[in-house]
Amino acid sequence: MTRRVQILAALALTALWGAGIYAAHAGGHLRFLDRLEATLTDWRTQVRGVQRPPDLVTIVAIDDTVVKRGGSYPLPRADLARVVDTIVQFKPKVVAIDLLLVDRSAAIGDATLANTLATGPMVLAAAAIFPSASETVEAGSAGPLAVLPQAERFLLPLPAFADHAEVGIVNVATGQSGSPLSVPMLFRTRDKVELSFPLRVATRALDKPLTIAPDHLMLGDRVVPTDTDFALPITYYGPRRTIRTVSAQSIFDGTLDRAAIENRIVVIGAAVAGGGDFYPTPFDSLMPGVEVVSTAITHLVAGDGIVRDRRVRIADALAAILLPMLLVGLLAWRRSALGIMAAAVVMIAWAGLNAFAFTHGVWLNAATTLAAAVPPVAIFAGVQLWAGGRRTQYLAAKSRSLAQFQAPAVQEWLARDPNFLSKPVRQDAAIVFIDLSGFTSLSERIDPDALQEILQAFHALIDKVAVACGGMITGFLGDGAMFLFGLPGAMPDDAARALKCAIDLHRGVEHWIASLPSAIGGQLGFKIGAHFGEIVASRLGESHQHITATGDTVNVASRLMEVAVQNDSRLALSNTLLDTADFHGSPDGVLSGPLLARIRGRSGVVTVWFWRDRDGPSQPAARAEMID
Repeated sequence: MTRRVQILAALALTALWGAGIYAAHAGGHLRFLDRLEATLTDWRTQVRGVQRPPDLVTIVAIDDTVVKRGGSYPLPRADLARVVDTIVQFKPKVVAIDLLLVDRSAAIGDATLANTLATGPMVLAAAAIFPSASETVEAGSAGPLAVLPQAERFLLPLPAFADHAEVGIVNVATGQSGSPLSVPMLFRTRDKVELSFPLRVATRALDKPLTIAPDHLMLGDRVVPTDTDFALPITYYGPRRTIRTVSAQSIFDGTLDRAAIENRIVVIGAAVAGGGDFYPTPFDSLMPGVEVVSTAITHLVAGDGIVRDRRVRIADALAAILLPMLLVGLLAWRRSALGIMAAAVVMIAWAGLNAFAFTHGVWLNAATTLAAAVPPVAIFAGVQLWAGGRRTQYLAAKSRSLAQFQAPAVQEWLARDPNFLSKPVRQDAAIVFIDLSGFTSLSERIDPDALQEILQAFHALIDKVAVACGGMITGFLGDGAMFLFGLPGAMPDDAARALKCAIDLHRGVEHWIASLPSAIGGQLGFKIGAHFGEIVASRLGESHQHITATGDTVNVASRLMEVAVQNDSRLALSNTLLDTADFHGSPDGVLSGPLLARIRGRSGVVTVWFWRDRDGPSQPAARAEMID
């Protein structure tokens, strides 16, 4: 329940973070995201690649060729009149002059140009002058046009020219990277609203009425999706001159192709290096402003612009909230590589969807969504790793604690199969018993702390031997212990390992007792019994379970310790154990016997052998006796 509450809290905080990021960015804050979005937009534009633009617009460029062949810049009004006059004769749909004709020039040139402008459908460029570097909206304004940037004033063409043409504002909106990402369609001052230059040109070219709706524009019955501030998002078709471009010099040379002009939108603008306005775009470090404007005109007339309207903004808001929640939920669902992989797949799918939408005309914001998703996911993943590390330490500590009570092989088996020995199992196994003698009387004479140290050293010794031989201590019986060889599964060498364990115990305990002070070591002895046969292995207990073995084999192994004591030996081995271990003696030990021993509670006799080190005392001769 606690983990579920933690996950719900994490999801709620993630949703609040995403909503806050989106609201802050939409409110004009977090401007660094605009730079990131501009960069991501450039990448997506490059991924989309160069597109063939609708062949609707021809740019007549006043370029370096004009200047090199004897012209000058700015182009004299008389020369501009000649350019316009030639174009009009080829009957275009509309002539758009992307030049600010705001200053007086030679009277004859101005008069000639004014007369020429009256001969055809003309649109002239004007500029909006803003009081600061940022375009502002007047506080307290209301209505759909309240979102328009408010200019201080409009820089309009001279009346002599404006009287013969329509006028549109030519400003573009650049992002943090300096690349124009949109073109405002409407501008306003305190008392006036003006159409943009591209919108004025498109309206004249299509010859359809313009309708301004609360969140979009309409040209006739066709909807023109715009951003929330009536700005038209633009995407570039390719590098400069992707839109059909001819040099104005072709007019002076008399080589202008009529087909490039007739029944087309013609935009006259500057492309002189160092003389006109240039902008960086995804395909060009410097693109003439006239081509940026012509791109917007093409979008309006062809209806192929990229969509970034109110519905797209709603999708952006949902993505900023839901995507981080989904990622955090996946990490919480599986605190493993699977959860990370699932989250990575979702991120890749989102990136693919975002790029796919962009290449198909829908501009979903990427920067805001990333800002909403990356921090909470990183924090949650960090917390998960920290918690996982703590959990790993906790489980390692538990494993170390378990290792003190269960043999390593049994630990591994229980980890793989928690139901191991939940039902009793019959199998062959080897059993070894060891018990200290004289320990009870010793405990009456020495300090309890000293006694505890002796017992602890004894337990450490026999535990070390058990681990070395691969046996399992099923329980310490005070000053003794029982060893089991055959779990978690019977092995062919169980008897051999049990025999080795019994001999190692004999030597190890003998040396340990000899190392004790004589007042203590002289009071202690030990006895060992080992047997092989069928046992019943099981788990006993409810809340605190332990693994044990029962059966006749266990009883015989325990009784063999007494057989050893009664025959002045310390290690008694059953003949069954020796045969199963295929024991043929060892050069450093002496095996004596056999002794036919009758053990109470079972029929027949048990053949017993006694083992000692070669330099130890002699062993008893073979005989038969009854052990109670």
